[in-house]
Amino acid sequence: MQASFYFPGRVNSFFSPTKIMLGAGAAKTIGAQAKAIGCKRALLVTDQGVVSTGMAEPIKESLVSEHIDVLVFDRVELETPARVIEEGAAYARDNNCDLLIALGGGTTIDTTKGISLMATNKGSVLDFAGVDRVPVKGLPKILIPTTAGSGSEATRAFGVTDEAERMKKAVSTPYCLADVAILDPLLTLSLPPMLTAETGLDALGHAVEAYVSELATPFSDMLALEAIRLVGKSLLAAYAKGENIEARFDMLLAATLAGLAFGSGGLGAVHAFSFVLETEHGLGHARAVSVILPHIMQYNKIGALRKYSMMAMALGEQVDGLSDSQAAEMAIVAVGRLLDEAAISSRLSDYGISQEHLPGLVAGTMRQTRLFVPNPRNLTEEDVRNIFMQAL
Repeated sequence: MQASFYFPGRVNSFFSPTKIMLGAGAAKTIGAQAKAIGCKRALLVTDQGVVSTGMAEPIKESLVSEHIDVLVFDRVELETPARVIEEGAAYARDNNCDLLIALGGGTTIDTTKGISLMATNKGSVLDFAGVDRVPVKGLPKILIPTTAGSGSEATRAFGVTDEAERMKKAVSTPYCLADVAILDPLLTLSLPPMLTAETGLDALGHAVEAYVSELATPFSDMLALEAIRLVGKSLLAAYAKGENIEARFDMLLAATLAGLAFGSGGLGAVHAFSFVLETEHGLGHARAVSVILPHIMQYNKIGALRKYSMMAMALGEQVDGLSDSQAAEMAIVAVGRLLDEAAISSRLSDYGISQEHLPGLVAGTMRQTRLFVPNPRNLTEEDVRNIFMQAL
């Protein structure tokens, strides 16, 4: 790794949860973790799908064993609508909950972060979209992912959908950081193959964006590159055989490392493009990131050739004797191979998106230009249009 990647005169920041528990069976410690925080009444935030699997019952039992009352809010919806956060916050306040526990994927964790903040702050969660705009610390929270993708358990931000504006917004504050993040690969064993692939590629997208970001730091680079390596090593193994505990461990760790990385280094154009695919065309976040990732990588490549070549090595490509440009292309080839092996198309036309949707796609993406700032290559409106054309 070359020192020229960094700017020694810039002060670098790194944010992470207070405590991370990692390992098979880690979820069994939830009662002890909650007791150490000093809570009396916990609100378990989840969705009905997780409840139907029975996955919540051992969590509740562990809490009850420590004499902690448990209530359940299982109304989480895809893409984290602001109204669900506000409904959950009202439920937490009305029932005097003093701890929140998220059990689910990235949407559940984001919803829990929002409920935590809005249980102690007045107004709408949308009032706090932006950076460091939340005045009062939220309720304590323990975040337990059941998918290996979003990395939200490790970040100080969450996404929220403004349904009136049909727009995804972000709230970023240190108050979003978990008091405890619990990473238990046993909770991911039943994740279906397609969700395994999508969420794993979401984690890869986070790591790639953080690694080539103009805001990258020594911390984010180390974490992002290791996350990329773990995805290259274990995504297809987890996809092929869901009960492979080693592969599940690797993927859960990769997702959290990628979350830590982009919490420090930021995200870029992949997420600017993915938001409009989510809000206007119904693609889930992980699928949207998966679909657009190789197209943005191809566009960005010339802005970070050396880092792309290192990505190729991390993904297991043989790059000895190749120039940085040739090796960088191999990184994109490797990502395309992952998509192909997991039967995920990177053609927007396969999702019912056609050239007639182009004006809306471009307009929606241009509303996310804040994410163009750390991108390794500048984008104009015409560039956005051309990328979407190529992705069709």
